[in-house]
Amino acid sequence: METTGQTKADHSEEANSDAPAARVVGNEDSEEHGSTLNEEKGLKTSSENANELETTTKQLSKMEKFDDEEDADDQSPVEQVALTVPTTDDPTLPVLTFRMWTLGLLSCMMLSFLNQFFSYRTAPLIITPITVQIVSLPLGRFMAKYLPNKSVRMPFTSSTFSLNPGPFNIKEHVLITIFANAGAGFGNGGAYAVGIVDIIKAFYHRKIDFIAALIVILTTQVLGYGWAGLLRKYLVDPPHMWWPGNLVQVSLFRTLHEEEKKKGLSRIQFFSIVMIVSFSYYVLPGYLFFMLTSMSWICWAWPNSVTAQQLGSGLSGLGLGAIAFDWATTSAFLLSPLVAPFFAIVNVAIGYVVVLYIVTPATYWGNIYNAKTFPIFSSHLFTGDGQPYDITAVVNSNFELDLPKYEQAGPLHLSTFFAITYGFGFSAVASTVSHVAFFYGKEIWQRSKASLKEKPDVHTRLMKMYADIPQWWFLALTVATIAVTIATVEGWKHQLQLPWWGVLLACALASAFTLPIGVITATTNQTPGLNIITEYMMGYLQPGKPIANVCFKTYGYISMSQAIAFLQDFKLGHYMKIPPRSMFIVQVIGTCVAGFINLVVAWWLLTGISNICNAALLPPNSPWTCPSDRVFFDASVIWGLVGPKRVFGKLGQYQQLNWFFLLGFAGPIIIWLFAKAFPRAKWISHINMPVLLGSTANMPPATPVNYSSWIVVGTIFNYYVFKYHRGWWQRYNYVLSAGLDAGVAFMGVLLYFCLGLENKSISWWGSNVDNCPLSSCPTAHNITVDGCPVY
Repeated sequence: METTGQTKADHSEEANSDAPAARVVGNEDSEEHGSTLNEEKGLKTSSENANELETTTKQLSKMEKFDDEEDADDQSPVEQVALTVPTTDDPTLPVLTFRMWTLGLLSCMMLSFLNQFFSYRTAPLIITPITVQIVSLPLGRFMAKYLPNKSVRMPFTSSTFSLNPGPFNIKEHVLITIFANAGAGFGNGGAYAVGIVDIIKAFYHRKIDFIAALIVILTTQVLGYGWAGLLRKYLVDPPHMWWPGNLVQVSLFRTLHEEEKKKGLSRIQFFSIVMIVSFSYYVLPGYLFFMLTSMSWICWAWPNSVTAQQLGSGLSGLGLGAIAFDWATTSAFLLSPLVAPFFAIVNVAIGYVVVLYIVTPATYWGNIYNAKTFPIFSSHLFTGDGQPYDITAVVNSNFELDLPKYEQAGPLHLSTFFAITYGFGFSAVASTVSHVAFFYGKEIWQRSKASLKEKPDVHTRLMKMYADIPQWWFLALTVATIAVTIATVEGWKHQLQLPWWGVLLACALASAFTLPIGVITATTNQTPGLNIITEYMMGYLQPGKPIANVCFKTYGYISMSQAIAFLQDFKLGHYMKIPPRSMFIVQVIGTCVAGFINLVVAWWLLTGISNICNAALLPPNSPWTCPSDRVFFDASVIWGLVGPKRVFGKLGQYQQLNWFFLLGFAGPIIIWLFAKAFPRAKWISHINMPVLLGSTANMPPATPVNYSSWIVVGTIFNYYVFKYHRGWWQRYNYVLSAGLDAGVAFMGVLLYFCLGLENKSISWWGSNVDNCPLSSCPTAHNITVDGCPVY
């Protein structure tokens, strides 16, 4: 049956498509108004409903009419939200329509296929849900215009639905985008658990059953719903939990659906121009002129100097002077810099400078841990003499560490930057706990008493008219998922290696960290990772078992990250006034569909492309080098196969990095004390230690040129433009971000299917991705590495 939104009132009559939309504003009694709201005219009612209709009409006539700017009490206390999100709602709009299901499922399948496909390439391309927002609008309007307006009976039921319930509306559009969010994938473009399949088949050259892989992927994707459901009232309802990343989509929805009355370019015209320019331009960095992704004048000035190229390379060095003229590079790993609030950009910039330009050079040229024997920036693993470590030689037939062979080969060594980023990762995890405890602890405690006494903002009041999701839905899904997971790891214990108690421990860890990390994401648009702490724990509990480690990490880390993603989607629905139960249904189905397609695509490529992910054996210029999977594999070796005891513990050479845990925990406490001591210095409270310390968590595979470009562009738009051209920023900033993303995505897909499939390429000096070939060389004396000078 066609759903028009689960309101608390029982709307027994279907809305006439010609009836005008009822305009609901955020009054204190909006729930009372919404609970009896029907169409103002065009509604065919029986005589027994006459009194109800009369009462509704009287209530509607009493509703206060005002614009967003006219009543400050009905604005969000967060300025960016007040400038972007509308404070009105029409609860009669149909949402779970035939059009929504058709376009939503197609979008989910398309994005999950493309993003998983592109994730294996040297230059991954993430096609964002914003692309679906653009494409689905004309398709939805086409369906609304040409589909027959007739009812169709649901199979095996007496319920019916309409193929065409009226004009294509904004709420259908939002749910299609939620479907697309499920298909867009996590970080590297697909379901994170696909990485387990990738490293088993492509790096360890072992086997895993398709069914076992599918269950692992689906359970890790949906497990986070439990944590998300329990924490919605803390991370969705409060107005100051504003989730900055959602404002791009809200702005774009308004651009596409609202009629503008202001002079100058409309937002849809501006978007179209930006998208066309971005689409046309990306043929340069995407095909004709690869060097635009990272240009370094230092490497041009000193073409034969290893040190100069280590300093100048934006891809395998410190990136001094490196610059990118490519939106895909700028937004590759940190997503759009136009979305992040400026204080978050500042925190990322400070952390980036400290790690890359202070700590890393001091460690490298101080030759700490024999750093000069290895590249300054690399995610690979090395022997003591600077050669690549042959991991397969130290794995036995039981898929565990062969200790005698490992002792013969010698201990693992990391590049300077790789080791340092692990240290800062330790501090970021510890600082997350103390930051939330000291800066938000009092507020969380007050809310935990379930009083919620503070006045809700307009958006929360409007959402009260919709039936909420019963908590038992989340609990039942969580219990069922955990039960299936335990059965899976026990049934395929030799392939997955994870014991049943590891599943329960991972779930406990994820549920404990979802709230503090959710608070940070909801206020800064940056998400500190939990992967390091999960790797560390299982590395001590189950040493020598690489797949047990990555499975534990995935269940502990990704269930938390999925919870954050689901909460962000709930906040988008909160802003756009989508019935919560409709959101839940779409999220669960979209997640399952996307996970299945991710695995099918991965299985196809892993079995169809010879030597995929092995750069040494692939043909020259082959794009199938799998940069994200390389880092995932190295982590499985460090934490699982070899184990933290032999790397960061008493048997390893990097044990001093454990002090970063203490330093990270103390950092937010020191900032909090300064903020209390100097209350007039408001800037102190904007120092976010988890974001600052975890700023380089994406490196590698992210590179310095990704970060420097992101920081520069974000500062221009979210400081200078926001401060001095507020009107332009309000009208166009998020639309600009959407247009750039959409143009790059469309051209990237077009280039691959027109030229990439046929291996058509051109060769000239501008087609080199990086002009710093010596940046990956060591500088220690008497170390011989192919392609590098000997000192």
